[in-house]
Amino acid sequence: MTGITILDGGMGRELKRIGAPFSQPLWSAQALIESPNHVKLAHQGFIDAGAQMITVNSYACVPFHLGEALFAEQGAQLAEKAACLAQEVACHADHHVLVAGSIPPAFGSYRPDLFNAERAREISQTLFDAQDKHVDVWLAETIASLAEVEVIAEVLAQTDKPTYLSFTLSDDTDQTSRLRSGELVTEAVEAVLRTHATGIFFNCSVPEVIEQAIADVNQVLERTGKTLTIGVFANSFTPIQATHQANSTLQTVRDVSPQEYLTFAKRWHQLGASIIGGCCGIEPRHIQALSQWRDNVE
Repeated sequence: MTGITILDGGMGRELKRIGAPFSQPLWSAQALIESPNHVKLAHQGFIDAGAQMITVNSYACVPFHLGEALFAEQGAQLAEKAACLAQEVACHADHHVLVAGSIPPAFGSYRPDLFNAERAREISQTLFDAQDKHVDVWLAETIASLAEVEVIAEVLAQTDKPTYLSFTLSDDTDQTSRLRSGELVTEAVEAVLRTHATGIFFNCSVPEVIEQAIADVNQVLERTGKTLTIGVFANSFTPIQATHQANSTLQTVRDVSPQEYLTFAKRWHQLGASIIGGCCGIEPRHIQALSQWRDNVE
């Protein structure tokens, strides 16, 4: 069985939880602008809980959240600021912590219908250039369609650092494992294998749909004889519907306890996931439970 690296939890909701300035549409970028110390505190909270990898708080450094004018004026500067804050906190940690640069969805979470390849390439390139010298690995988050893979992979082909492409899944447990776009997870795995990516992750989906997605990854890897690092950082949201409009409301969080989340994580690890953390609503207390389990396993 593979070893375990513990990723951090959901940055946006953690900022809100610890009292950082937080509102729509700025989301996690508001703390970056108005109270960067809260960003450092959030990173530190996850590291203190045992995280071995933290993600740069650049998820909302896109026009969808900042607006076109602010993105044009400060988008790159804010993304670099976010990377520097993560790097600073990681450097002072009492254990080795990797910093993952973040390439978020350019047009909002769960919105493959809004995707524009040319504009997405420009936005992703801006975020890549801003963060690259400050990060150890790259994480493209909440990918909702195969069209997004091609653009992101083109940008990340510029680095020799480990790169992970992370997909958000349909939260419907009664159907075949699919992306938010409706495309099959098996197709996503095949698309990742055509890139230089190091691994495939699943994030910002309910924990209940992850197991089948990993099984689908294993199916393709066994058939092709290839390997990928598998990672998971699920959320604690109620299921997100296909009609969800990001930026319009705050998605409802359900009470997934650390022990409940750990039960899911153990199964993901048994299936081959080696990097496990959390997305929206997964707090330091969840990461601490994962870290204690990792220590006992190892």
